[in-house]
Amino acid sequence: MPHRLFSAYQDLIASGGIEPEPSQLAAVRALQRLADVLEAQQRSHWPILGGLWRRQANTPRGIYLCGPVGRGKTMLMDLFCRNLAIRAKRRLHFDAFMDEAHGAIEQARQASTGDPIPLAARTLANRGLLLCIDEFQVNDIADAMIIGRLFEHLLALGVVLVATSNIAPQDLYPDGINRQLFLPFVGLLLEHVNVLALSARRDYRLAKLAGRPLYFTPVDAAATAALGAAWNLMTNSAVGEPRMLHIKGHTLTIPRAAEGTAWMSFNELCGAALGAADYRALASGIHTLILEGIPMLTPEQRNEARRLILLVDTLYDQRRRLIVSAAAEPHALFPLGDGSEAFGRTASRLVEMRSQDYLEAAQSTSGSPT
Repeated sequence: MPHRLFSAYQDLIASGGIEPEPSQLAAVRALQRLADVLEAQQRSHWPILGGLWRRQANTPRGIYLCGPVGRGKTMLMDLFCRNLAIRAKRRLHFDAFMDEAHGAIEQARQASTGDPIPLAARTLANRGLLLCIDEFQVNDIADAMIIGRLFEHLLALGVVLVATSNIAPQDLYPDGINRQLFLPFVGLLLEHVNVLALSARRDYRLAKLAGRPLYFTPVDAAATAALGAAWNLMTNSAVGEPRMLHIKGHTLTIPRAAEGTAWMSFNELCGAALGAADYRALASGIHTLILEGIPMLTPEQRNEARRLILLVDTLYDQRRRLIVSAAAEPHALFPLGDGSEAFGRTASRLVEMRSQDYLEAAQSTSGSPT
């Protein structure tokens, strides 16, 4: 049987896309073993009852990859999914999965007067035997209160979970309301997955950014091309996909996200009525923001300038990396208007965030929770 995942990982090393790293290699071997089992069981025609795979005595344990940002968790998840030859597999971001879960529960409520969770779990399980969830994190009380019972039924139906997270299972939903009601889920999770920590000290993306320009001006085709090259560098040329962040009753849409990198425009982040909670939620799930098209700000754009100040402060405080296209160098972006003096600190931070010292500081703190 060809070990496609392991070969793909070795090819990335050979091409210079990544450097060899022991904890990554251990994770690749574990993921390859899981892939071998799943493919063998598919070939042997797992028994099906009622359209669902039923959990068997030999149903494999899933895998939960955890560790600081920039250690390759999402990259390994992508390699695993691309090189796994089974039909019943799905890969989603955690937020997208929870959107589906809430939708399935609501449909179940409308279809039956009974407990909606088992029916919702059956609906979700029918969509895929293997469930790959990226950036597993529980911050919302509505998610926390259903996730345990939902996964109890999903796992009983034979769903195998592979997840990535910045957070170890026992640290999920920290300081959450009624966390004691969430803790049984942690025990359930640990029964059904092998937890693998990616503990590399070095963020491999730092080496990719070292010595490269991170701020491009003016905003033109060349700047857009440079941002595209940066995207490819940081995501191993991933296509990217939309991601939804649910924040205090509203949704912030990231149009393009992959491997801990988000690409958004100035208008999307600073032209809309966003605030500190939005920027904190954004920063919590990424290590790098590509921010496209900062214009020359006029006095009438003081609100947009204020949001840019807040965005940069949030990214700076959380030591996230920032790659920018802008109409001018930082100190010339907002020369006049209410708040232009305060913008001086933001301009200085935009300069500092290009520096090797800042990138190294970002690496040293990249494992901090948001």
